[in-house]
Amino acid sequence: MAGLARSTFYYQQQRLQIADKHAELKLKIVETFHRHKGRYGYRRITEALRQSGICVNHKTVQRLMGLLQIKSLVRPKKYRSYKGHVGLVAPNVLKRQFEAASPNQKWVTDVTEFNVAGEKLYLSPVMDLYNREIIAYQAAKSPTQLVDQ
Repeated sequence: MAGLARSTFYYQQQRLQIADKHAELKLKIVETFHRHKGRYGYRRITEALRQSGICVNHKTVQRLMGLLQIKSLVRPKKYRSYKGHVGLVAPNVLKRQFEAASPNQKWVTDVTEFNVAGEKLYLSPVMDLYNREIIAYQAAKSPTQLVDQ
């Protein structure tokens, strides 16, 4: 009825009765994975299995982990730009007095990083502290381009 060849039917029947040759290895992989709280990938699990006396190829472990749908937890590394005191530190002229009595007495600036369409964009506005008005601004794809312009 299905239009299936007779040999294909019996081949599949026979395949269903064959025991999984990697059943014990799968149990060891899952056990090692959970023992290390999901932090081990296929390379470290392969090494742990080899240290426990099981000789196995890393590609086999990788394939079986894919079949078992277990994946190690990889935390992205945070970007830390702080390098200590580099270069000259500007003198603290304002001394946290962020109000001005008249216009054009105190101007401040800062560089802000934005993520726009997957690219970093840097903005440097100049603000008058008298009325918090933006006097001028610069935008660039690199913070060093803000200084060069």
